[in-house]
This record gives sequence, structure tokens and C-alpha cells, in this order.
Amino acid sequence: MKTKRKVEIAVISDVHLGTYGCHAKQLLTYLNSINPKKLILNGDIVDIWQFSKRYFPKSHLKVIKKIMDFAADGVEVTYITGNHDEMLRKFSDTTIGNISIVDKLVLDIDGKKGWFFHGDVFDISIQNAKWLAKLGGYGYDFLILLNRITNWVLSKMGKERYSLSKKIKNGVKGAIKFVSDYEKVIAELAIENGYDYVVCGHIHQPKMEIRENKHGRTMYLNSGDWIENFTALEYQFKRWKIYNYSHDKLSPFFADEDVKEMEVKDLIAAITIVDKGQKNK
Repeated sequence: MKTKRKVEIAVISDVHLGTYGCHAKQLLTYLNSINPKKLILNGDIVDIWQFSKRYFPKSHLKVIKKIMDFAADGVEVTYITGNHDEMLRKFSDTTIGNISIVDKLVLDIDGKKGWFFHGDVFDISIQNAKWLAKLGGYGYDFLILLNRITNWVLSKMGKERYSLSKKIKNGVKGAIKFVSDYEKVIAELAIENGYDYVVCGHIHQPKMEIRENKHGRTMYLNSGDWIENFTALEYQFKRWKIYNYSHDKLSPFFADEDVKEMEVKDLIAAITIVDKGQKNK
């Protein structure tokens, strides 16, 4: 069995379990490669907007079980709600065992203040036209499905993966301006409130950079996503880094052989059992 990397804090967001675009197998490989003290799920982990009983594969259930196993093993798991899982906001400030559900989180990290939230509250399209944003979400999901078919053909031809949605977003001036404005507003608000780190997701654009203005400075961090970029944020040895599965991935392995072999009905039962166990603590 391979040695797991010790990580002080791991942050993932925008997994979108329950959609065709979710790359649960890659995420599971990543989760099986680390031993975190804190795991922060920064929104849009389960896509309740586009949830369908017809599509929730075994690999997606394995991710949920892995998160439950982390909590059962003493890892502090914090689920920060996002817009695609906004239904969970009715359970904000609920704690079950080592799992907490919150809308935002402030942490003291080696003497520095870290501010964590998903980021959809800064998205005007979400706030003012939720139905339009949801409609866009379905179109995005179709584009991702089309992209998966394209990449399957490319892999058979021995060529590199290609992201249609990423290409479209990066080529549209309005999208580029939106990302820039989003990052600027969040960084300036973090500086105004005295946060050393501001950590968000939502826009599927991984980034780590120092932002400054005349009032001070902060480090802006975005965990990216597990749809296009396959990225996470990690904090260890008093520094942050962006983990990129495509560049940093280890050889795929399953630290939990029992999970690898489980049937869907057994996975569902295991998740339910762990959940009940947490409630009885």
C-alpha cells in the first residue's frame, strides 16, 4: 500500500456529483492519496439543481462514502454550501460528529485569518436570474457530456484531452471580465475585513495570487473544480499550493479495497450506517 501524503487542510469544490461532467474516479484517487486533518468541501459537491434518480453512478457514491470515512476516522469535515446544493442551507450550522454544514467559515491558520465561502453570493446572474442560471447549468452539462464523448474518441486516437467549455469561456470577453471582476471584488472585501487568505470556488478557475490595494493585501485562492480542471487546494508547512490532478497525480490506487469491490446497494448501506454512527456520537 502506498503512503498517503499528510495535509493540514485540503479544499475541494465544484464536484457536481450526480451530473455527467463529474469526474468522480479521479477525485476518489486524489482523496485516497491524502491524509488531511481538515477537509473543506467548498460548495457544489452534490448538484441538487440537476439531480436525477436515473444518474448517480457507483463512483459518485464512493466519493460520498470516502468523505464519511474521513469523518469517522477523525478528520474535521466542513461542508460549505454553494448554489447547486443551496437546499442544504436550511441545515446551516448543523454538526453531526465530525461533519459540519455552514454557509461560510473563518479559520485561524498559523496565526493568519482565513475566510472560506463558495462565492455564488458575488454572482449577479445567480442572484437576479436564478432560473436563467439554472438553464445555463443544463446547457453546460450537455456541453460537458459532448466533451466526454470527444475526449473518448481523442484518447482512442492517442491524442490529448480537450476542454470545449474551457475554450469557449476563455474565448469570450464577457466571461473573462466576469472572472476578473469576481476575483477583484472578493479580494478587496477580504482586505477590507482584514483576512490574510480568502478561499472560494464557484467559477471553476483555480488560482492562487497575492492581491494588493492601498488598504492592504490578501492571498486570493480558488480551488477550481472536478469537471474541467481536476484541482484542489492544499495547506501544509505553512504554505498553500494548488494540486492539479493532471500534473501531480499519483499512479491510481485504492487505499480502501473494500470500497473498490462494493456493490451500489452496499455503498448506500455503508453511507447510511456511517451517518447513523455519527449521530450517536
